[in-house]
Amino acid sequence: MDGTANSGRLWPWLALAALVLLADQLSKQIILATYQLGDSTYVTGFFNVVRVHNTGAAFSFLAGAGGWQRWFFTAVGVGAAVFIVWMLRSHSGQKLFGFALACILGGALGNVIDRLWHGYVVDWLDFHWPFLAGMFPGGHFPSFNLADVGISVGAAALILDEILRVRRNRR
Repeated sequence: MDGTANSGRLWPWLALAALVLLADQLSKQIILATYQLGDSTYVTGFFNVVRVHNTGAAFSFLAGAGGWQRWFFTAVGVGAAVFIVWMLRSHSGQKLFGFALACILGGALGNVIDRLWHGYVVDWLDFHWPFLAGMFPGGHFPSFNLADVGISVGAAALILDEILRVRRNRR
């Protein structure tokens, strides 16, 4: 297949990644304009909207590392984005795989933009349940954002894609 046909199939995945990125950045701008750091709004018995700044990675990993982590996680995000675009170009015809990579790409770039603009990632979704109290303070799962949702949905889709691929190959 020539590069033109392959790149034509790449655009829908890049559009999906852009949609995830746009939703993430728009939601974060609303939070930044509406909330001060640490503010919280009760929504339901298990969900609050909050404003949290995360200088680390998932679950605030390395959040207190002194600043170098900003550039490390930015480089990891940019490297992942380049690799994902390369993978999308190579496998753009695989629908579930492409969906997964596009979701991860949009999410990764959303958090990279935060790190570059603010020096931290803006998190605002706060879910909490009493059964989580043994693992998380007050039962509050670590706050996250729509970029993280995109990454998580993409990761789940990658796992599903691999399970389906293995099943197909066993037949």
